[in-house]
Amino acid sequence: MWSLIVAIVIGFIAGLIARAIHPGDDKAGFIVTTLLGIAGSLVATYGGRLLGLYSEGSAAGFIASVIGAIVILFIYNMITKKT
Repeated sequence: MWSLIVAIVIGFIAGLIARAIHPGDDKAGFIVTTLLGIAGSLVATYGGRLLGLYSEGSAAGFIASVIGAIVILFIYNMITKKT
Protein backbone atom coordinates (compact mmCIF):
# COMPACT_ATOMS: atom_id res chain seq x y z
CA MET A 1 0.00 0.00 0.00
CA TRP A 2 2.82 2.38 0.84
CA SER A 3 4.44 1.87 -2.58
CA LEU A 4 1.17 2.88 -4.25
CA ILE A 5 1.10 6.14 -2.28
CA VAL A 6 4.75 6.81 -3.15
CA ALA A 7 4.02 6.12 -6.83
CA ILE A 8 1.14 8.61 -6.75
CA VAL A 9 3.22 11.35 -5.13
CA ILE A 10 6.10 10.79 -7.52
CA GLY A 11 3.63 10.69 -10.40
CA PHE A 12 2.26 14.08 -9.40
CA ILE A 13 5.69 15.65 -9.71
CA ALA A 14 6.58 13.58 -12.77
CA GLY A 15 3.45 14.81 -14.56
CA LEU A 16 4.46 18.41 -14.08
CA ILE A 17 7.98 17.71 -15.31
CA ALA A 18 6.68 15.69 -18.27
CA ARG A 19 4.48 18.63 -19.23
CA ALA A 20 7.51 20.93 -19.15
CA ILE A 21 9.55 18.52 -21.27
CA HIS A 22 6.74 17.71 -23.73
CA PRO A 23 4.72 20.92 -24.05
CA GLY A 24 1.82 21.00 -26.42
CA ASP A 25 -0.98 23.25 -27.50
CA ASP A 26 -3.64 20.95 -26.10
CA LYS A 27 -6.22 22.10 -23.61
CA ALA A 28 -5.21 19.75 -20.80
CA GLY A 29 -5.13 21.63 -17.54
CA PHE A 30 -3.35 21.09 -14.27
CA ILE A 31 -5.58 18.24 -13.09
CA VAL A 32 -5.36 16.28 -16.37
CA THR A 33 -1.58 16.73 -16.42
CA THR A 34 -1.37 15.51 -12.83
CA LEU A 35 -3.56 12.47 -13.55
CA LEU A 36 -1.48 11.60 -16.60
CA GLY A 37 1.67 11.85 -14.48
CA ILE A 38 0.19 9.56 -11.85
CA ALA A 39 -0.85 7.11 -14.57
CA GLY A 40 2.67 7.23 -16.02
CA SER A 41 4.18 6.54 -12.63
CA LEU A 42 1.86 3.61 -12.02
CA VAL A 43 2.58 2.22 -15.49
CA ALA A 44 6.31 2.51 -14.80
CA THR A 45 5.93 0.86 -11.40
CA TYR A 46 3.81 -2.10 -12.46
CA GLY A 47 5.55 -2.45 -15.83
CA GLY A 48 8.89 -2.54 -14.04
CA ARG A 49 7.58 -5.21 -11.69
CA LEU A 50 6.38 -7.30 -14.62
CA LEU A 51 9.79 -7.01 -16.26
CA GLY A 52 11.55 -7.87 -13.01
CA LEU A 53 13.21 -4.46 -12.59
CA TYR A 54 11.56 -3.71 -9.25
CA SER A 55 10.74 -5.93 -6.32
CA GLU A 56 7.16 -6.41 -5.18
CA GLY A 57 7.16 -3.73 -2.51
CA SER A 58 9.01 -0.97 -4.33
CA ALA A 59 7.87 1.87 -6.56
CA ALA A 60 9.44 3.03 -9.80
CA GLY A 61 12.20 5.57 -9.60
CA PHE A 62 11.78 9.21 -10.41
CA ILE A 63 13.34 9.05 -13.89
CA ALA A 64 11.26 6.00 -14.86
CA SER A 65 8.15 7.81 -13.65
CA VAL A 66 8.96 10.86 -15.75
CA ILE A 67 9.53 8.66 -18.80
CA GLY A 68 6.24 6.85 -18.15
CA ALA A 69 4.45 10.19 -17.81
CA ILE A 70 5.94 11.44 -21.08
CA VAL A 71 4.79 8.28 -22.86
CA ILE A 72 1.26 8.61 -21.43
CA LEU A 73 1.19 12.33 -22.31
CA PHE A 74 2.32 11.56 -25.87
CA ILE A 75 -0.43 8.93 -26.25
CA TYR A 76 -2.97 11.37 -24.80
CA ASN A 77 -1.95 14.04 -27.31
CA MET A 78 -2.22 11.55 -30.19
CA ILE A 79 -5.74 10.52 -29.14
CA THR A 80 -7.07 14.02 -28.52
CA LYS A 81 -5.72 15.47 -31.78
CA LYS A 82 -7.58 12.86 -33.84
CA THR A 83 -10.94 13.64 -32.26
